[in-house]
Amino acid sequence: MGLTEAFYKVKKSARLTLNLELLRYLGPGFLVTVGFIDPGNWATNIAAGSEFNYSLLWVITLSTLMLIFLQHMSAHLGIVTGRCLAESCRQWFPSWSNYIIGGSIMLACVATALAEFLGAAIGLTIISGLPLAYSGAVAGVVILVLVTVQKYDQIEHIVISLVSIIGFCYLLELYIVKPQWGLAAAASVIPSIDSSKILIAMGMLGAVVMPHNIYLHSEVIQKRDYSADNEERKRQLLRYEFMDTLFAMGAGWLINCAMVVVAAAVFFRNGVRVSDIAQAAQTLKPLAGDLAEFLFAAALICAGLSSSITACLAGGTVFTGFLGKEKDPQTSWFRVGVLLTALPAMLIMTVLSDTYTALIWSQVALSIQLPLTIIPLIVLTRSSRVMGAYANGRFENLLMYLCAAVIIFFNILLIGSFIGVKF
Repeated sequence: MGLTEAFYKVKKSARLTLNLELLRYLGPGFLVTVGFIDPGNWATNIAAGSEFNYSLLWVITLSTLMLIFLQHMSAHLGIVTGRCLAESCRQWFPSWSNYIIGGSIMLACVATALAEFLGAAIGLTIISGLPLAYSGAVAGVVILVLVTVQKYDQIEHIVISLVSIIGFCYLLELYIVKPQWGLAAAASVIPSIDSSKILIAMGMLGAVVMPHNIYLHSEVIQKRDYSADNEERKRQLLRYEFMDTLFAMGAGWLINCAMVVVAAAVFFRNGVRVSDIAQAAQTLKPLAGDLAEFLFAAALICAGLSSSITACLAGGTVFTGFLGKEKDPQTSWFRVGVLLTALPAMLIMTVLSDTYTALIWSQVALSIQLPLTIIPLIVLTRSSRVMGAYANGRFENLLMYLCAAVIIFFNILLIGSFIGVKF
């Protein structure tokens, strides 16, 4: 064997080893990705596609780009400090600000859980014919068992499986409805916004850049072995985290875009105005066939169940983190946080008369809370006292400021639309 051939064999072996090692670190990103493939996304994406055709696809693209960066920064905070975002807020910020930040994020977790429980219940109702209240009770029991009994690694496997099912369902849906790909591609990168679209756009933003996911990512990433003997190894492991985040969020972008594209191709094209998710499933039946309705309901159940897991985990993480308690899902304090997230959502679900509007507004509420999550993340990750040598550089800080500015600007536009400002 010549030296050249031996060199290429060694290089190929090293590349294979690197790829196999990367697989060990995949998982946390997918666990949080399912949070923005949830029933709230379904409601906002269906509203966007059915009312505005493909014109709001760019919101998903922009939101996903911000999400990749923000989740990456949250994961870095967890890896470098060994603490989740809630614990870091408790350590570095004054008590009065933590009451505001912690209280607002717990309310965001409840709003998220409400959307997830509703989605799972609606999907079960579509398939089984059970009343919504019974379907909600069944979904709630299943979700609470999964969260309180399973371990993180087991939950990751469940979630990745469910996300795969959702993706497969939407691939089939896209084949069935035959969208206008040229218009969709252009709309995904060309911004278009006015006062009639801002509420739905804000819902889409909150449904993608979800504050509870930013908190959760900084915790679940620590369940991976990120210990390193030297700086080079540490930076390699941090790159693995970024690849995990990039792959997972990229998959989420594809699925969310597919939701809008399907809604536009089926509903907007045929002049159908959707007023609730159940109606959307029924409308798909004559327009796209029986298979589309079943796939819609099956994917909705998977989205609701899997994203409910992440919402409840986030509630437990936030609750214990801000109180300084152990974040083990098997502890009593963590379970109290889960129950404080799940039970109010289940109670609110029983009294709702317009589930579709509730789903959209739950996502708008997340957008409104986002500045209270991003600003603490900026303060912590830019601080050398907190992050040491891994504190943000100028470029990272600039991107963080841009993300915060975009989200605050969208909130200002939303407030303007409420008081009658036209743009």
